[in-house]
Amino acid sequence: MDYIVDFLKVTEEKLVKAPVADLLFGSLGLIVGLIIAFLVNIYLQDIRITVVAEVLPMFVTIVLGYLGFQVGFKRRNEFINLISVPKRDQKTKEVEGLNEAETSIRPKILDTSVIIDGRIADICDTKFLEGTIIIPHFVLEELQHIADSSDVLKRNRGRRGLDILNRLQKDSLVDVQIYEGDFEDISEVDSKLVKLTKILDGVLVTNDYNLNKVSEFQNVTVLNINDLANAVKPIVLPGEEMDVQVIKAGKEEKQGVAYLDDGTMIVVEDGKNFIGDTIDVIVTSVLQTSAGRMIFAKPKALEKAQ
Repeated sequence: MDYIVDFLKVTEEKLVKAPVADLLFGSLGLIVGLIIAFLVNIYLQDIRITVVAEVLPMFVTIVLGYLGFQVGFKRRNEFINLISVPKRDQKTKEVEGLNEAETSIRPKILDTSVIIDGRIADICDTKFLEGTIIIPHFVLEELQHIADSSDVLKRNRGRRGLDILNRLQKDSLVDVQIYEGDFEDISEVDSKLVKLTKILDGVLVTNDYNLNKVSEFQNVTVLNINDLANAVKPIVLPGEEMDVQVIKAGKEEKQGVAYLDDGTMIVVEDGKNFIGDTIDVIVTSVLQTSAGRMIFAKPKALEKAQ
């Protein structure tokens, strides 16, 4: 009895942690498999060999029931997509000339870094991000661990992330859902996010540069908040002039460092002597990457002197 009780407890824990969609479509597949097994067994009753007549129906029932469950469980995403495709009347289809695949909106899965960053809430409020926002439960657990950290900086970041989630759920205009499932065979949260995005056929939203590259390598669609921020920054071209305040010395000799209002760093050649002053500079080049943007310039006064 102890073994049976332990088995039932383990099974109960697995079923509680499993997403509702997995249980639903797995159960439907099991029911269909058992119905087919019942119909097949009707014809097997005519077998005159007693042993075969008793064992074969049971074998057919188990095999078809198992296959039905596996088909329903593993093809659940396709069934969900068939059900969730938005319905439109024929007139609308003729006018727009679009098929159903083009109108489907893929869910957006948020990682820990983009939640802590906080800009995702403002993006959702501006309606630039469409579709369902999915927060995996293992991301919530990671945020909770960060919020409970003994390090003050980590604790503040974790609490900020939890505040952003509450804002998304209460005030945001988008639909926010919690994914209760987990991947116990995977320990890294980033790997779990990539696998979940593949399973849901969704889009991973992040501002983690390394996760971005790993996801692209595995053919997972990624929305990088830093790329979006860089895309909407004012365009600066070589030869343009601007007023900047040199804040500190740069890494190289005689370099000075200034910042634009949006946080873009400007490296001023021969600007070390102007620390603390607001000067006119001329842009010489612009370096653009997913990690950010950097502008190189030189003082206008030195340009005129040359």
